[in-house]
Amino acid sequence: MKITVFNGSPRAEQSTTNIIVQKFLEGAKLAGAAVDNVFLINKDINHCNGCFSCWFKTPGQCVFNDGMAELLEKYMSSDIICYATPVYTWNMTAALKNFVDRLIPLRRPVATQTEEHYDMEVRTKFPDAVVIANCGFPGENNFETIKAVFKPCNPILEIYRNSGKLLKTSNPELKAVVDEYLGYVKQSGFEIVNNNKIADDTKLKLQMELIHPEEYVDRMNIRLA
Repeated sequence: MKITVFNGSPRAEQSTTNIIVQKFLEGAKLAGAAVDNVFLINKDINHCNGCFSCWFKTPGQCVFNDGMAELLEKYMSSDIICYATPVYTWNMTAALKNFVDRLIPLRRPVATQTEEHYDMEVRTKFPDAVVIANCGFPGENNFETIKAVFKPCNPILEIYRNSGKLLKTSNPELKAVVDEYLGYVKQSGFEIVNNNKIADDTKLKLQMELIHPEEYVDRMNIRLA
């Protein structure tokens, strides 16, 4: 099995989002998967200009000769792909959104309908999708937009981490809690490879609270003061 993460954090390897990604891939590798962590901020990807040449003039082929051709190959050769992003203004980062926009050559100009949802026909079967999102604020409401955006992908796993700044904490007490959480992330990577889903108990543990929201906000305000 091959898992490719398309990591949308502008901070790439240094990001807190990547801490989650690394643990997820660690578990996947332990289960025998080949893994790849692609940092989109380092790739040469033009913005889609909406010309639709990839649909009508050169089906499946974009007019831009840039780094996206390699990424499309990675995407389609994977069994599972993962969209990873910090929350920027309630949504995914610009780097990830640009990548998602450039996936348009993988579809055809033929409308499809599933219940009340309309989409475009895919040229070939897409890989299963995982979503990892990390937010610097407490609370689950920060992920509502991202959940809605990726719902059409029917993700087989979604990991939403609030209070994400704590992932780099040096406080021994908090670090113990963070390490416990990251252990569950690692377990989810292992389970998704073996079973194509995670256990209900693992899913519940991925939602564990790292710190009480009020205490987290107090820590944030002290740092910003």
